[in-house]
Amino acid sequence: MSERALLCHMNILLADGSTADSTRAAGKPARLNIGDGSLSPAFEAQLAELHVGDRHSFTLKPADAFGEVNPDAIHHLDRARFAADMELKPGVIISFAGPGGAEIPGIIRDVAGDSVTVDLNHPLAGHTVTFELEVMQEL
Repeated sequence: MSERALLCHMNILLADGSTADSTRAAGKPARLNIGDGSLSPAFEAQLAELHVGDRHSFTLKPADAFGEVNPDAIHHLDRARFAADMELKPGVIISFAGPGGAEIPGIIRDVAGDSVTVDLNHPLAGHTVTFELEVMQEL
């Protein structure tokens, strides 16, 4: 498949119907690159026939969306590794330095004594999600 991109407004809905994310809320459409390997084959298959003005809704299982929860991405870190004034409580998102200077968000899952449990999985990993797309532009 040749590479192309779609600029889409997108809502991501959880199984209970709640909105996990919306590009409309941010006022900035998402660029979806087709054919470069950044999207799962199942996601790309849903985009193949879409053009400007199209609206499309589809549901993907975790493996085809944001992946399954990887237990190797959950880390138990010593409290001393964090700034003394940093608020460490479940639900707080902290940015970590990744390979090549990329930032990786981690969610604090638990704090017990001097042990801080940090989850580096995507926040939507393990969830079946529904995507509602509106194609704004073909690139």
